[in-house]
Amino acid sequence: MYVLYAIISLTGLGLLLGLLLGVAGKYLKVESNPVVDEIEALMPGSQCGQCGFPGCRPAAEALAEGTAPATLCPPGGSALAEQIAALLGMELDLKDVQEPEALVARVSESTCTGCTRCFKVCPTDAIVGAPKQIHAVVADACIACKRCVEVCPTECLQMHPIEVTLRNWRWAKPRAAVLGELPC
Repeated sequence: MYVLYAIISLTGLGLLLGLLLGVAGKYLKVESNPVVDEIEALMPGSQCGQCGFPGCRPAAEALAEGTAPATLCPPGGSALAEQIAALLGMELDLKDVQEPEALVARVSESTCTGCTRCFKVCPTDAIVGAPKQIHAVVADACIACKRCVEVCPTECLQMHPIEVTLRNWRWAKPRAAVLGELPC
């Protein structure tokens, strides 16, 4: 009998608190800038910090305020910079922007001690392993932020160019100077 009272009272309490949270969420909602939301949706979302901001949301806020250049995101490259400039109506000069070489971290198994420092700092969880075990890098998840290389005490992590295979090969985008020389 007492168990039934406990179940009924806890169910009622849960429903009441859920209702209160729902009402509070609706009336106390903080509206955000829709431009910031659009910019954040364009960004990779890896929260890697290569741009100098702690994540993609603060970087999107700085872009919307006009305090950061459209070329601030290294993983996004010039394609993301063009999209951001088009969205914000900014002038964009890509002459000085160089596309970063596609790199991936690799673990040297002979020197890895399994200290776990590398996968604690990886923003995309691209490093797998267990304490005191050899680690490995999931190449498809690695964004080449080099955080793991900086914290590795045995220097067993190095950045290597991604091998071009049929799976990851992409046709090179034509340069603007070459396109301007073609007859119409």
